[in-house]
Amino acid sequence: MDLKTATALRRLRLVSAPEAVSFLLLLVCSVLKRTTDFDAVPVMGSVHGVLFILYVIFWADAWNRTKWSLRTAALYFVLSVLPTGGFFAERKLRREAEDAVIASRARKEGIVNA
Repeated sequence: MDLKTATALRRLRLVSAPEAVSFLLLLVCSVLKRTTDFDAVPVMGSVHGVLFILYVIFWADAWNRTKWSLRTAALYFVLSVLPTGGFFAERKLRREAEDAVIASRARKEGIVNA
């Protein structure tokens, strides 16, 4: 895996969890808006919107660089629109990155010829 691909995956991973947290906070703010006088929906909506747009941009870049299958790319996109999906995406991307590091070290040491 080259440096640009690793960077693209790292960016996507780093925005996944905050995007999921902002989605959950937006849901909480929506409930509070309807049950109390507390109205933070405009602020949380903006924060979540920015994080979601960043997620989509980083997702498209990662898809382009990694040459994911349509199924894998669709999975990461669907995870972005589920309330807790960003946490699962971050976890899966972290495992992918760790596997890539292990494979790279194995190739460097001559253990694997892949």
